[in-house]
Amino acid sequence: MSDDRPAADLVTRAATGDKQAWDALVDRYAPLVWSICRRHRLGDADARHVGQAVWTQLVSQLGMIRDPAALASWLAAATARECSRARCAAREPQTSGQALDARNIPDEQAGMAEQEVREALLREALTYLPPRCQQLITMLTEDPPVPYAQISTTLGLPVDSIGPARGRCLDKLRRDPAIAALINLAPPRSPG
Repeated sequence: MSDDRPAADLVTRAATGDKQAWDALVDRYAPLVWSICRRHRLGDADARHVGQAVWTQLVSQLGMIRDPAALASWLAAATARECSRARCAAREPQTSGQALDARNIPDEQAGMAEQEVREALLREALTYLPPRCQQLITMLTEDPPVPYAQISTTLGLPVDSIGPARGRCLDKLRRDPAIAALINLAPPRSPG
């Protein structure tokens, strides 16, 4: 079940006890939580524990979230914090004898889930842009690409101002809290 409502709407409804809204939030953001656990190289059991802790925190704080549209950022920060706690606990002597094993994490499944979350967050962030930016970015990302001459005609922009307009629109997109969280969580790029 895919729920395309904005995160702010789902948070508001979940805070009032709407189970469907809560389920939609979990469905939408569980892959983000899992991907952060994966980046921290947690084993399955620790990742489940971190996820449980994060969702429990969210339930208790749903009504106090100042900016519901920034839920992805909140979840990313809470998950990273819990992952750090789990890693610290893992460094202490373990009584169960189980070592953390990153090989247990299904890379292909986690990678697909990460991509789906990124795409959903990007679609949602696009809805907060001005309509002209939405149109421009949509036209620039179509496959096959829309020629600049057609973009110029459709949007009433001179061809030589499309690039700078695109840059301004992308800057606005990068400032969206959810996109900023994803950018900050992205692994460092290798030089060259």
